[in-house]
Order: sequence, then C-alpha cells, then structure tokens
Amino acid sequence: MNASDPACLDAHKRPQGAAHVSLLVVGAGAAGAAAAVAAAKLGIDAQLIDEHPVPGELMALDVPLHFGQRMARSSSNARSMEHILETSAELAEAYELGIDVQLGVCAWGVFPATPACAASPLLVGLADAGRSWYVSCDRLIVASGARDLCIGFPGWEKPGVMGAQAALQLMRRYDAFTGSRMLILGGGALAVEVLEAARQKGVTVAAVVDVETPPEADESAARIRETGVPHYPGHLIEAAHGGLAVESAVIVGLDEACRPRAGSELTLGCDTIVLAIGTVPNIELLDTLDVRLDFEPSRGGWIPRCAPDGATSMPSVYAAGDCAGLGAAAAEEGRCAAHAAGTSLGRTGPRTPRAARAHTADASVPRARTWMRAQLAVSGLDVPVCQCEEVSRRELIGLRPPRYLGTCEAHSRARDLRALGADGPLNQDQVKRLTRAGMGPCQGRRCREQIQILLEAVGDAKPGTIPLARYRPPVRPLPMAVLAADEEAAALRDHWVAWFNISTQWLAHWEPKPVPLPAPGQTPLVGESE
Repeated sequence: MNASDPACLDAHKRPQGAAHVSLLVVGAGAAGAAAAVAAAKLGIDAQLIDEHPVPGELMALDVPLHFGQRMARSSSNARSMEHILETSAELAEAYELGIDVQLGVCAWGVFPATPACAASPLLVGLADAGRSWYVSCDRLIVASGARDLCIGFPGWEKPGVMGAQAALQLMRRYDAFTGSRMLILGGGALAVEVLEAARQKGVTVAAVVDVETPPEADESAARIRETGVPHYPGHLIEAAHGGLAVESAVIVGLDEACRPRAGSELTLGCDTIVLAIGTVPNIELLDTLDVRLDFEPSRGGWIPRCAPDGATSMPSVYAAGDCAGLGAAAAEEGRCAAHAAGTSLGRTGPRTPRAARAHTADASVPRARTWMRAQLAVSGLDVPVCQCEEVSRRELIGLRPPRYLGTCEAHSRARDLRALGADGPLNQDQVKRLTRAGMGPCQGRRCREQIQILLEAVGDAKPGTIPLARYRPPVRPLPMAVLAADEEAAALRDHWVAWFNISTQWLAHWEPKPVPLPAPGQTPLVGESE
C-alpha cells in the first residue's frame, strides 16, 4: 500500500459487515464444533459456519474436494443438510446451545485491519449458493480440516477418479455416492477408513493397491486382510481405462527401485478409483492472511506456526484441528483455541487449556513422494499434472505455455525448470505464471502438492524448500451472480477509474497505443518518435 496516496488509505473503502460476532468459527468438523460449543459455554457470542452441503455446481468443479463426478445428481441441498444434521452429534449440541450455525456457507476471504482503520475488527467474506456478504468478528478460529493429496496417472482425469475425503463425505455425510465397484489406491489408516465406509454402504471394493509393502505386523494391512478384499502391496496403477468414465484399471508390480516388473500387469474392473494416498492441511484462509507457515512432513506439510493454545502469528486468529497439522486431537484443540480466544476477550471458565499440542506422526508427505517416484517410472512425463489447464508433466518441466495458445517461441523452448533453477530457487508461483498449471477453476486443489513434489524431484531439492503457490481471495470459485449484489462503497466507486493514471488503460491490447509527445525541451526516449 502506498502511504502517499490518501485515496488508497480511505477508511470508507473498507466494506461494512452485515453483522458482527465476538467469535467466528470456520469449519463445523470435530475441531470447529467443539470450539463453538466451548465458546458458547463461556458466554461468548459465536457463529459457526461450514460450507457443506456444497452446491452441485461446485462439486462438479471438484471444490472443495475431489468429488470425481461421483455425487448423486438427484440429491438436493435440503436433503443433504438434513442428513448432515442427522449424522453429527456435535452440530446437534451446537444448535441446542443456541449457537448461530450456518451450513452451506463458505468463507472465501479474511481481511485484517488496515493502517486507515487499525482499530477495525477482522472482516470475513462469506457466501452461500445465492449471495455474498461480510461478517466482522473480534476473534477467528479456522478449523478448515484437510483435503486429499493427489498423484496423477494416465486416465486420472476421467469421471470416477476421486479423493478419499470426497468419497467419505459422499458416503457418510451426504448419503449421495453413486459408485458401485471401487478400487482404492493407498495404504494406512485412510485407505482402511474408505474401505470400511464402502463396505458399510454396500459398495464392492475390487482391491486395495499400495505402492509400499508394509511389515507383516502393520495394523492397516492386517485390517485389510481381515475383510478379505484383495490387497496388492508393492503395486501401482498403470492407467485407468474407459469411455466417458472409468470402467477398469491396470495395475503393475514394482521392483525395489519402484520400476515396473515385466509381465506383472493385472486388469481390474471398477467404476471408481479412490486416491487414498494421503491428506494435506487446508491452509487457504490462513495463507491469505500471511500467517507464518512451517513445513512439517510428519504433520502433513505446510502448516501455520501456532502457539500451544492455537494462536497464529496473526493477532486474533487461531487454528485448530487438521488445518493446524494432521494427527491432532481435533476436538481438544478446538476447545483449547476457544478458551484462548475467550481469555483474550475477558471471558474465562473453569477449564484450563492444554499446555502443549499433541500430534501423532502422519505419513502423507513421504508416501506421496514415493508414489510420485513410482509414477514417473511407470507412466513417464506425458501425463496431465493440471487437469483444468491441461498441462502435462513434460510441459511443466519444459515451462511450455498452454497448448491452446497455439505457439511456443524459440526462446521459450530454450528454457526449462533446470535452467530456471540455475537462476535462483524454484518458486511455484513463478512456474504457475509461465505454464498456467494450478490456475484453473479447482484453484490447484487437485495439483498444487504434486506440482510441488515434481518441482522438488526435477530440481533435486529437499522437501519443503520449494513453497506452495500462494493463495489469495477468493479461495472458492464464486459465480458472478453471487457477487452481483455486493455494491461498491462510494469512496471506492468515485476513484476507481484513476487507479493507475494510465491514459491508455482502457484501450484494447490489439489497438495501437498512441505515443506521448515529449514536453517542450525534453529529449525523446529511445523508441519514441521525434
């Protein structure tokens, strides 16, 4: 922000909140619901929001999870909301305490105070299926959970390939899963959870395929064996096949170097392939606030740096549950954050918050790197890494512009990731601008982490040395109709035409630009007409 520009610092340009609450909790999972309930018991005016049930249009864009076109089209939002309420005891308690619970509402941006209005509370942009509005709050607890970590393979863009978190939501929370025969990729507790949920819903599980070979005493492997479902450790999916959607998959055995073993191919019939490789913390809202992030492989990757009570580096903002690191006691963290927020607001209760945050180690990060190494050996580089923008691994490594532009200059072909890395540390934001990988409507949810892993593999970089692409509002795709009623403030509307003071800013890029005449006595610049 330019401190010399008074129009830029005009406090009246800040949108006004439609309502104000002392505490806003984003996410109504175990951590968020526990936080809202604990806050209510302290007498704090709290509002609890959750974006589920998600409109079908967003589900079709794989937002916020990788749904893979496996949701029932006939399932209405009203029916989904009823089922969510029926299956969540925490939400029922929140309603009983009189907490303002709003389902089907997403938080698309958080805006802290500015120099012009330093005393203002946090402003949070909210939206449902029909409108967008702002709510101001004194304290914010982000309990946005986790989403799936995807590693692509030939055919993974077909309908029927989906994430484990999305599969669990559709089977348990929505009761709207349409698959009938499922192939699960991955190992560990996440794969077992999907397997058990599928069996409870009467969905046939064709097999569980894991790139790693667990020890004989591994609990997850033992549970899979108990179910009688075929288990293929030391195997990888070679490709998904089918017409308009998945109809079968070919898996292949791997040697000790994660290379395919000749003659080990096996075809499995399935209409759904679930990626249960791992999950990553949902840090979108926190990243837009420039909260300090640390790379913690044992807790899922990039997570906010938090105090023991969940306080982040941004004043008045707390994080709890999986978004603050996988493997946490989510409900306990939610209550801890609520008590910390209450103390800062002058509300204290009889319960003392925990002195430390306890996490169990999560294997998502190392497992994903093993899957990527094996996929590179099995399927090579001509595989989409970004579905929305149709960017392959080869095009990403070669820094090729999108194919739909129809051109690639010679000087572009001379550059690739290795050449870019020689100029300085690789940065995913820079690569995104050059290739458009990660710029699609899913906002990188299917590709952000695997692009980071691929950049690390090509650049021979240690895990965590290449940052994720940054987030900025809106962190959810918003239809123009939803934003249409968001009227600009008069202070903004009166000055926006002079933002840059560039006389040609309204000319189309294909029109010739007029050359400015030099002032009397001024020497023309190089390239200007005399």
